[in-house]
Amino acid sequence: MANVAVNSQAPRGAVAEFRIVNVISSVIASIVKWNADRLTRKELSKLTDAQLEDIGLTRKDIASI
Repeated sequence: MANVAVNSQAPRGAVAEFRIVNVISSVIASIVKWNADRLTRKELSKLTDAQLEDIGLTRKDIASI
């Protein structure tokens, strides 16, 4: 078997593109999480105090979700 030297440098600009894609992915993930949390708070707000107590929450807890 022969040993082959491989140049493993990324093409020019690839690292910058990767970082940009990473930032965009992070922003999208943050927006998706924010929206899911918003929908959860909206649904919890529709519950009565008794229903919230059944699941171990109070009205004050909803804001922290």
